[in-house]
Amino acid sequence: MNRAVIPTLLALMAVLFVVSLLTGPAGFGPGESIRALISGQGDAVTLVMREIRLPRAILAVLVGVSLGIAGAALQGYLRNPLAEPGLIGVSGSAALGAVIALQTGIAASFALALPLAALAGALAATLLILLLAGPHGGSMTLILAGIAISTLASAMLSLVLNLSPNPFAVSETVFWMLGSLADRSFTHVWIALPFMAVGWGLLLSLGRSLDALTLGEDAAASLGIRLERARLSLVLGVAAAVGAATAVAGAVGFVGLVVPHILRPFVGARPSRLLPASALGGAALVLAADIATRLILPERDLKLGVLMAIVGAPLFLHLIYKTRAQSS
Repeated sequence: MNRAVIPTLLALMAVLFVVSLLTGPAGFGPGESIRALISGQGDAVTLVMREIRLPRAILAVLVGVSLGIAGAALQGYLRNPLAEPGLIGVSGSAALGAVIALQTGIAASFALALPLAALAGALAATLLILLLAGPHGGSMTLILAGIAISTLASAMLSLVLNLSPNPFAVSETVFWMLGSLADRSFTHVWIALPFMAVGWGLLLSLGRSLDALTLGEDAAASLGIRLERARLSLVLGVAAAVGAATAVAGAVGFVGLVVPHILRPFVGARPSRLLPASALGGAALVLAADIATRLILPERDLKLGVLMAIVGAPLFLHLIYKTRAQSS
């Protein structure tokens, strides 16, 4: 493993975090912005820095860490570089919960209804996955259960939009599903952080199990790895981290797929080392993408999920081509 990977990623994340704090349409200078953030000098500048830019930057880090570490854990457990957090249907179910809150008007009457409904959708998906996969199902069973839940969530989402009598609610729903960190506050940070922290802890605890699984499930079991416990930790960890990320940021794809793929050669292809690297890499990528949304067409409110899809899709196609070339 390259010992410089983690320090480099930490430094990159720190630089991008500061750039995120200093980027925006308000037109404040860097010195003025930093003074306002630290000392509170200047009412308007302080309000922008502490209530708008700071929670947005923090959420970018939290969402990036969650998606990055979840993608690395899933790829390690399934031993498939094409696996990503949306595979087990948690993000789609979280989106469905949020859309139901928007369409029923609950989100308009209660400010926290949308993220809470998204978390409820993620929890429901988790329970269904565990029920469908059964207590002793293998990785293929988990994939099939996740695909079933993801397909069902997508179908129900389309049905809700199709039957919606309110075009304004449909428009709001579509924009939310595109993914964004704009107009978020510390309330969203405190809602998401506890769930994300639990998810991170569960996923980081899988390091030894994921390393053993590179030899196959039978070999891992012979080494004393409890596969049922590892799978439960994986599902609960991904559900908590990705569900909370979707609840506060909407649908943001490709982070959990692209980041582990880019960093894998630098950590010796060991899943246990890839987990923290992907967490930091995910944070850096989401910070960079969120900065770009404010610099590219700032007057048109470019969505984070749209930008990630534009960047991630070509990388995904390259990964498919590379995988096909290696197998032939």
